[in-house]
This record gives sequence, C-alpha cells and structure tokens, in this order.
Amino acid sequence: MLDHLDRPRRARVQPRLAEMIASELREQILNGAYGDSMLPKQEDLIAQFGVSAPPMREALRILEVDGLITVRRGKVGGAVIHRPDGGSVAHSLGMTLQGERVRLSDLADTVLQLEPLCAAGCARMADRATVLQPLIEANLAETEAAIGDGLVFTHTSRLFHDLIVAHVPEATMGLVVRSVVAVWTAQEETWAHEVSEAGRYPNRREQRTALNAHKRIAESILKGDAGEAERIARAHAKALQKRVLAEFGNRVVDASSPRALRGLRDVTERQTDLHVYQQD
Repeated sequence: MLDHLDRPRRARVQPRLAEMIASELREQILNGAYGDSMLPKQEDLIAQFGVSAPPMREALRILEVDGLITVRRGKVGGAVIHRPDGGSVAHSLGMTLQGERVRLSDLADTVLQLEPLCAAGCARMADRATVLQPLIEANLAETEAAIGDGLVFTHTSRLFHDLIVAHVPEATMGLVVRSVVAVWTAQEETWAHEVSEAGRYPNRREQRTALNAHKRIAESILKGDAGEAERIARAHAKALQKRVLAEFGNRVVDASSPRALRGLRDVTERQTDLHVYQQD
C-alpha cells in the first residue's frame, strides 16, 4: 500500500549508487587497474560491487558519457577502455575554444607564449644529445626532402614542433602545451590545404627559410643554450603565424569540421610518427 510513496525515494537512491560505482570504476581506470583493454564482464562487476543490474548499467552509461569507455553489444560485447591522452585533451580544448568563439589570433598568442618555453626546457635536458639529436636530425632530413610539396612539408615541419613539445622534461607543461599546439596545428594544416588549392602556398625559398629556423633552434638546443633556443623558437613561431593570421586571424577556432577532426586525431598518430624516428 505504501509502495507508491517509496518509489520516489528509491529513484533518488539508485542514481547516487550508480554515481558511486562509476566513481570507483573511474578511479580504477585512470590508475590503470584494468590496463588499456576492457572492463570485466558486466555480471562480474555486478558480483564485485554486490549490486543489481540497473545501477551497474547506469554507472557504465556515466563512464561512457565521460568518454572513458565504449560499451559494445552482442556476443563479443563489453566495455572497451579509453584512458585519456593528449589527443582527448586537445579535442576537448578545441571544442571548448570553438564553443567560446575564440579566434585564431587569440590561440596564436598562447602558442607564442608557451611553445618557446619547451625549446628552452629541451636545451636543459642532460640527455638531449642521445635522446633528441637522432630524432631531430631525422625530422630535419625528412622536412628538407619535402620542400616543394606543400602539404607534406607542413606535416613534417609541424612534427618538428611536436618533437620539441613531446620531450619537455615537465610532464604537465608538455601535456598542456602539446594540446594547445595540436589545436593550432589543425588550424595551420587547414590553412595549408586552402592556400595550396588556391595556388598561394609559400614558395621553395620560404619553405627553406622555415627549415633553416628549425636547424638554428635544433643547434641551440643541442648546445644547451636555453635562452637562444627560446629566442629563436619565438621569432620563428611569430613569423609562421604572421602568414596564417593574415588570412585566418579572424576565424573562430575550428574543432568540428571533418578536416579539423582529422587534424586533432593526428595528435595521437603523430606520436607514432615520433616513434618511427626512434626506430630508425
């Protein structure tokens, strides 16, 4: 007779239970308790937490909304884990900037402030000769070979920037700057496609100027001259941005078009490209 009075109370309790389960699973996922593969089967999780199926399904739904898992249905189903990485941070940042209607000129200013600090940080690395030198030399050679092919040149020259940011000693600085730079790279590669299609991509001489700036930055880093590395990196970034901003400066950051989404997904793929340099 009192069931109709009890139902609202139970409806309030179950979401809290689901949130508690989701919170514990979230912590375990982020701490690597399940590796990078899948959560245990749902029936095993139900037994582990001692709950019924509805709050467990709701907990998994919460984690799916968080982007930490993807629930697959069917015989080979299960909850596939997606631990956050630089790619996910860059995508979230890009979407937020677009939602806030932030313009490329604003993003460029942030890159100009942060990225050169990474060049200085790399110059302070004690093992820069053994860790960075072979990677940088491989990239410089690949970039030189790409002169004359605008889109390939943009991709390989942006990899140089990724190399520097990826090896900054401070992990937090590296992740933050890597995400900001990734959003900028997606915008610059969109610019490269558009100006190439219009026949306005920088000529060979201008491409050579950019490559020579990379060589000077690399030389300063490998010499351990942090101040010079930062100075040259800032001057180079400013020169690169000038041409992009002349045409795109008033545009809002794009993180949702198919081309921008591909560019942001490249954040993770670029790490594979960096590993290729290491294997070579």
